[in-house]
Amino acid sequence: MEIYIDNRQDKVEIDESIYEVLEEVIKQCLILEGKPLNYEISLSFVDNEEIRILNREYRSVDRETDVLSFPMEEEDFLVPMPLLGDIIISAEKALEQSKEYGHSLFREISYLTAHSMFHLLGYDHMEEDEKKIMRNKEKEVMKKLKIFKERRGD
Repeated sequence: MEIYIDNRQDKVEIDESIYEVLEEVIKQCLILEGKPLNYEISLSFVDNEEIRILNREYRSVDRETDVLSFPMEEEDFLVPMPLLGDIIISAEKALEQSKEYGHSLFREISYLTAHSMFHLLGYDHMEEDEKKIMRNKEKEVMKKLKIFKERRGD
């Protein structure tokens, strides 16, 4: 498994020690789905301005959002490590939501990574039944990694 992490923003300090945890989040999502661990995944941290531009360009929604997922259209298992997709997290929005929900930035970024991974794996939450399935998978990963809603040091 190759995970490429790119912090393209300077508005929220992100301790690089979280990168190992995010790798575990990604790994546990793949394991839960019975997928091989031979994927490449790109995870980028951006600011609200950049994610708003991306949201407008790719989803025609002109506002910032917390996370965007860009799954690859094709899986080519002939290459040693197929690209699963890109995860883009607004660090500013993650910090805002962590304060709003009363938990740490660490927990929020971990959750957004799991959420986005399930999008990359084909899940959605447009319909209530789909949302319930996706939320249960996210909760299962967070529970497995013992990342809970109560405050945890960043």
